[in-house]
Amino acid sequence: MNCLKTLAAGLALSAAVMSVPAHAQEKKTIGLAVANLQADFFNQIKQSVEKEGAATGVAVVTVDAAGDSATQVSQIQDLITRNVSAIIYIPAGATAASVPVEAARKAGIPVVAVDRNPPDAPADTFIATDSVAAEELGNFVCKRSGGRGRLAEIQGQIGTTPHIDRDEGFAKAMKNCPGIKEFAKQASNQWAQDEGFAIAQAMIQRDPEITIFWGQADALALGAAQAAKVGNLSDVIVVGFDGDVARLEAVRSGTLTATMTQQTQLMGRLALDSALKLANKKSVPATQLQPATLTTKENVAPFLKQHP
Repeated sequence: MNCLKTLAAGLALSAAVMSVPAHAQEKKTIGLAVANLQADFFNQIKQSVEKEGAATGVAVVTVDAAGDSATQVSQIQDLITRNVSAIIYIPAGATAASVPVEAARKAGIPVVAVDRNPPDAPADTFIATDSVAAEELGNFVCKRSGGRGRLAEIQGQIGTTPHIDRDEGFAKAMKNCPGIKEFAKQASNQWAQDEGFAIAQAMIQRDPEITIFWGQADALALGAAQAAKVGNLSDVIVVGFDGDVARLEAVRSGTLTATMTQQTQLMGRLALDSALKLANKKSVPATQLQPATLTTKENVAPFLKQHP
């Protein structure tokens, strides 16, 4: 039922975007500054924005920071020089994240932040998954493990919105599951699978009795699953967060025990819709949080057939 509701919400938003009057979209160029297109999560949002732009006659100029904040600052300055109508901004990290927003604001260009919002210079609107939903994932881990285990956590980039919120949500669940003890925690730099593997491998070497891996992104979790396999750990629970298409396949195969599926297609459409409204001097909510769905082998099929 949750899957059907998610898909219905996505279709409804698509219809709303399509209904934007043609005159409101004429000659609009939207800049899309992406953190790192090597991450499937960001690539899914990019594809959604570009697809909706093509369908509605809006030009989308996409730039990829490849995970580097300094590069992104330069790229957004270029978008400002090109006088784009609005900027959709996925910060490459917490460092210097406020600089592009402040520069765009001085130029009179509205900014839609997606997934991450600079706390000291928030965008005109912020679109993201309610990552505190990691509490639901933590509750699942507690139930699946029988309330006991040795937990190792691989965090995302420290200081980013997803890291802060996912930490908060999962920790809240663990407070209600005292039989699970955290024995290791380490942050990543790029939320990448190879990082997840290296970090998890080092954790296993220090503590070969780990029974639960919590990766704050599916890529990190999948790296941990690979390290557990190489380290001959058996019956290990591995959970992540994102619901990327490739990682949903890992859920179906059992490589990942569970994830939280984000609505990347919906977020992309909503980002473009919000950018157009702001460019036309219309108001949008300051924060637009979307739900995520706890996804296991039992309910993954609809998301593989049509990602929300």
